[in-house]
Amino acid sequence: MSDAPDDLGIPMKPARPGGSGGPANVAPLGRGGSGGPAVAPRIPDTPRPALEPPPRSVESMTPPPMPRPAPLPSSPRRPEGDVRKLIVSLSGEINSCDTLVIEGSVEANLQNCHEVDLAETGLFKGSAVIDEIDVRGRFDGNLTVRKRLLIRSTGRVSGVIRYGQIEIESGGQISGDIQVQTPEDFMSDTPGARIAY
Repeated sequence: MSDAPDDLGIPMKPARPGGSGGPANVAPLGRGGSGGPAVAPRIPDTPRPALEPPPRSVESMTPPPMPRPAPLPSSPRRPEGDVRKLIVSLSGEINSCDTLVIEGSVEANLQNCHEVDLAETGLFKGSAVIDEIDVRGRFDGNLTVRKRLLIRSTGRVSGVIRYGQIEIESGGQISGDIQVQTPEDFMSDTPGARIAY
């Protein structure tokens, strides 16, 4: 090895002699020259420190949005001019409605209702002045039906009953003071009442 340093102070290593036995060409390390390509000095492998993951933004921490559940099938909507329905279980007074569906227990005074549907689970106690009623449950009290009283096979009607028309299915029951009345009778019983036929 040659002791003469290059201009950077790095000792020079002689080139291996070729088969000719002539003088060796010496080239400084890390530099290109006429003797061939430059060779970089080898740096020993050192373990690199583990890189910390880059900080995550709030957006990347937010879970992706959940897909919306499919909408439940809905019943077809009725036009706004169609009949309104009121389902009740109460005690009190009801004045003027298009359709009243009774599925629970009702103790009431019912006036000027167009149509009543008394379900099998329904119980009505009190008085009612209505146009039509479909009784599958139980009615007990004063009932005035200007048009049609329909008592189904599971229906029970008792009390003071006045009706324009009556229809009773096999198994249906009616008891009490029962009278058929004409439209004129209804007009005299309820002054100012309007009857639509």
